[in-house]
Amino acid sequence: MGIDNKRRRVVDLFIEFRALDVFIIFILLFLTFLLLSPGHRFISKDNLDVFFSIGSEFTIVPIVIGMLMIAGEFDLSVGSNLVFCSFIFFKLIDVGVNVWLSSFLTILVGTFVGFSNGFITVKAKIPSFITILGTMMLWRGVTLFWSQGLQKALELQGHDFFVKIFTGQIAKFLPVQFLWFIIIALLIGFIVHFHRFGNWLYTTGDNKQAARAMGINTDMVKVITFSIVGAVVAFVAIMQIVRVGTFTSRAGDGWELNAIAAAVVGGTALSGGIGSIFGVFWGALIISIIQNGLVVLRIPYYWTFTIFGVILISSAIISLYLDKKRLSVGAAEAGN
Repeated sequence: MGIDNKRRRVVDLFIEFRALDVFIIFILLFLTFLLLSPGHRFISKDNLDVFFSIGSEFTIVPIVIGMLMIAGEFDLSVGSNLVFCSFIFFKLIDVGVNVWLSSFLTILVGTFVGFSNGFITVKAKIPSFITILGTMMLWRGVTLFWSQGLQKALELQGHDFFVKIFTGQIAKFLPVQFLWFIIIALLIGFIVHFHRFGNWLYTTGDNKQAARAMGINTDMVKVITFSIVGAVVAFVAIMQIVRVGTFTSRAGDGWELNAIAAAVVGGTALSGGIGSIFGVFWGALIISIIQNGLVVLRIPYYWTFTIFGVILISSAIISLYLDKKRLSVGAAEAGN
């Protein structure tokens, strides 16, 4: 009996402090790439600029994906939404619309895409996986048709302040994209962990029927969360195209699965109702540091897919295992 109690305490601690475990993994990966990179190239200024700029653009998306997964839903269309919003912003600038108005309208479009994903999911009563798979192909297809799959230069001459907001540097060494990542992570973290809406998210993801019995409008919670995802993805789309200076129809490729992988690595349960933004924060940095580290070590690009596939499967297995343990521990405590 003593052994069972010890095992139960270990499982409880692992579940409760999963975010701490993810942080430790991040540190170990950082040290590994540091030691393996020739001439410590991993911590060179050029590489750190890449990590904190390009890497931060990606890491923003898992933060809101983690929020959505806590509510028990997925969004596989973030990559397609990103390239669609990127093209919308490009076209608005191309026809002479003011950059600030273009940004507002682009975020509005992204919010609408997210809203439509959520609305269709809750009203049609079909799994979000099916809905989002359809919209993923829809928005990517619309963008390819509209752009003809071509790369197009973005003209932002005379808008230096606007460009610096998205691609500048803080104190001449830290890319502003990383600051945006921190701001958005803190904002979403506050909503999830310190606001009433966060309680609704967890309750909705854990037990939708119980949430409804408590008077929570679970459909509204999901639609709002999908909309937040869409708005943030649109913001990242603007950030990315401003940095690159060119529209490309390949933007956002693979982001959806990497974002989900980051959330799961960060301890967010596939079944919903479990997770923390702090954990997703470090999970996103883990995915980003692996991507960056493989490039520094000159590992062939095709190995990236294999490695992330293994990471996603392993994280999913661990997540499901912890879910079962949590349920068994809860059942045992209820029995006692």
